[in-house]
Amino acid sequence: MSTQGWLVDRQARLRAFDRRRPWVMDTLVAVPIVLFSIPNIIENPLSATIATLVLLPPLYWRRRYPFPAFLVTAAIDLTEGLLDVGVGAGVILLVMLFGVASRGSWRALAWASGITLALLVAQIYLINPVTENRTITLFLVIGTSVAAVASGIAVRIRRAYLIALEDRAARLEVERDQRARLAVAEERARVAREMHDIVGHHVSVIVGLADGGAALATSRAEQSAEPLRLIGDTGRQALSELRRVLGVLREGDNDPQLSPQPGIDDLDRLLPSVRAAGLPVTYSTSGELHTLGRGVQLAVYRIVQEALTNTLKHAGSGATADVTLAASYGEVRVRVRDNGRGRPAAPSHGLLGMRERAAMYSGVVTAGPTEHGWLVDVVLKEPA
Repeated sequence: MSTQGWLVDRQARLRAFDRRRPWVMDTLVAVPIVLFSIPNIIENPLSATIATLVLLPPLYWRRRYPFPAFLVTAAIDLTEGLLDVGVGAGVILLVMLFGVASRGSWRALAWASGITLALLVAQIYLINPVTENRTITLFLVIGTSVAAVASGIAVRIRRAYLIALEDRAARLEVERDQRARLAVAEERARVAREMHDIVGHHVSVIVGLADGGAALATSRAEQSAEPLRLIGDTGRQALSELRRVLGVLREGDNDPQLSPQPGIDDLDRLLPSVRAAGLPVTYSTSGELHTLGRGVQLAVYRIVQEALTNTLKHAGSGATADVTLAASYGEVRVRVRDNGRGRPAAPSHGLLGMRERAAMYSGVVTAGPTEHGWLVDVVLKEPA
């Protein structure tokens, strides 16, 4: 851990401890005041002890009630000056002024500064007149008070800055989670639209075959005509319901097309466009890929498409990619490997989409850096 990180960690721990046990820090402030008052207590035991004890409670109030604690201390300081009992009330007044500057309102700070200036002038010119270097003494004590106010304002600004950073970090975390959820929802909506197209296409084919069979059976006076008509009517009803339920996912499209979505054969058209974009791609296959269902083929196509898109975005110049498809024993394996140096800074929408698609076919997605690039490895299971 760096020195800066160590200091930040220690400050965070100190703040946490102070929030749990604020009286410890208040006591640490009170102890020097008591020690400073010991000579006066020895000289005037009764009056100095009473004055010291009266000064201590405001030290424990100053965080929650900074301005009232300041007013009490100012009144005690004035009284001690009139009674000529000096037990460090002036020092405590500076502490209270610092507290008002760091925690009180700006109006309270203005009043506290004015009261402090009046007390200083009264102490130097009236209560305990300074006979030599009076003006210099006034400027010195005013400078000390200004330093206390400036320190308090600096602490206030730093606290506000830290709070703003914490709020910003919390907002960024919420926004990140929201973006992830929106990406998942968007991908699910796209998958639903594609399933609408696939299922709608096949239902349309079933309806067409049933109507054709019914017409043929009717011309031959066969008894199968009525069941075939029922199959056609049921298919049309299912298609209507499908359009009503899933067709709304096509924004601005009142007439959804029912053509099949891309499959494995369409990779032969996808890869040249990727190569034209500047990414050399090699492609190899094994197994009976063309026997896979349309849904699995669509998932394979989209996974390859998303993986190559991420490679184009993050792999950097000079990268190459290798796409391998293998089908065996009811499974299909998709591997997209590149040798790029870039890495996605966070889970991309493409990776989220891959996981959503793989989940539809009880699949597993492994994506991450390798020794020489990035690997996407997806295994999908063919539905029984």
